[in-house]
Amino acid sequence: MEENLSIRNKTKIKLPRLPFLEMKNDILGKNYSLSIAFVEEKESRKINKKYRGKNKSTNILSFSLRKNEGELVLCPAVIKREAKDFFRNFNQFLGFLVIHGMLHLKGLEHSSTMERAEAKYDKKYFSRNRRGILDDEGRGG
Repeated sequence: MEENLSIRNKTKIKLPRLPFLEMKNDILGKNYSLSIAFVEEKESRKINKKYRGKNKSTNILSFSLRKNEGELVLCPAVIKREAKDFFRNFNQFLGFLVIHGMLHLKGLEHSSTMERAEAKYDKKYFSRNRRGILDDEGRGG
């Protein structure tokens, strides 16, 4: 069975085990083809400058490629720095940003509607009671 999800890690950071496929299928649907790329800060800055005109690295960029196809580009170094500002550990903030990016790919813009959807999926996948999610130290969440 085709999973319609590819993950590329172009960084030295070991990625956490998060339910990316389950989240993708839940938010975007099983027929949506999603690519998730993890890049270093230099690459994030280059992409952000090219597509958004901003000469700085950023935590996530979302690109809708076709009707049922898109890509998320995430920068773990930026995410790790910003996580504490959002009272989360790295894994929780990474998961939240993936949800955020997927909602953009689904067509949502920043709004109270998007915030409600983010809260719904964040609670579903990253609540403290959910088992199987590992924190930065490899302990269950």
